[in-house]
Amino acid sequence: MKVFIINPGATSTKLAVYDEETEVAKKTIHHDAAELAHFEKVPDQKEYREKMVLDAMKEMGFEPSDFDAVCSRGGLFKHIPSGTYAVNDQVIETVMDPPYGEHASNLGVLLARDIADSAGIPAYFVDPVSVDELQDVARVSGFKGWERQSFFHALNQKGMARKAAEKLGKAYEDCNLIVCHLGGGVSTAAHCKGRVIDMFNVKDDGAFSTDRGGALPVNAVINYCFEVGDKKKVKKVLGSESGIYSYLGTKDFIDVEKRALSGTDPEAALVFDAFIYQQVKDIGAMAVVLRMDVDAIVLTGGMANSKVLCERMSSYIDKIAPVMVLPGEAEMESLAKGALRVLHGGKLMEY
Repeated sequence: MKVFIINPGATSTKLAVYDEETEVAKKTIHHDAAELAHFEKVPDQKEYREKMVLDAMKEMGFEPSDFDAVCSRGGLFKHIPSGTYAVNDQVIETVMDPPYGEHASNLGVLLARDIADSAGIPAYFVDPVSVDELQDVARVSGFKGWERQSFFHALNQKGMARKAAEKLGKAYEDCNLIVCHLGGGVSTAAHCKGRVIDMFNVKDDGAFSTDRGGALPVNAVINYCFEVGDKKKVKKVLGSESGIYSYLGTKDFIDVEKRALSGTDPEAALVFDAFIYQQVKDIGAMAVVLRMDVDAIVLTGGMANSKVLCERMSSYIDKIAPVMVLPGEAEMESLAKGALRVLHGGKLMEY
């Protein structure tokens, strides 16, 4: 079985070809930010990106008819359980009027549907960021009518959790795991027997990241909103100019680490330590959610390539459970495996 994988990002579109679970080709298309700025809405980029995707597919030596399925990254859809989904009319309608905002990942299903339809093959998406498996008690926020929302790095979290389970010699559905995704965004989740029953997502709560503030002091946020008086500006600052960036003026974690370890930048050293401190607090909270019955703690994402970061985090949490460091991300592989599970007779979810 051959699967074509599409993973759209803000200024790139990653592509891969899998023959069963073996990656046989890959390519990243880089998009000029100024060119993308001409499009008013994310769906408006479909034709522009689709032409580039099809050209890249040919350069890799393939045609749509060579594949058994096309599988894409999912976006800011309605909340749904984890799984592999058919790209149907309902999800296309959601992308055209997204309930939780626009994001480049929303394009995946549009591109997958068009390319798959041209070859008469199925189009799928797997584990979008809106995956919701929370237990009811985790939804209560502390203010009636404001439920906690489930948004996290579901695709990579689920993929790395399955890898961790394999290393433990168990099925994912038989494990209790805490996965901490450390990338441009961060999220920490409690995986209980195959379900993410609680999570911290920097979009609304939990530890700060490179450019988001996480769980900021409520009264300070209220005061800031009234001082600025502009909802768009507030959302921009809190959503992309907070966190490490607000302290050090950079979103480059490698640069932050160098400054922190240089011995000449005390503020960078403090922020680096505080970043670690907040991540491990979130991990500790998820351990309690799992009633301290944890098979492993998984550190993943780009930042997990930092030996210093992982060692310092481990020094706080290794008494809870063994710490596995699985750096980077496995999004393309996870998409391929999700499609293959269905192609080989597994359950296909309907959005």
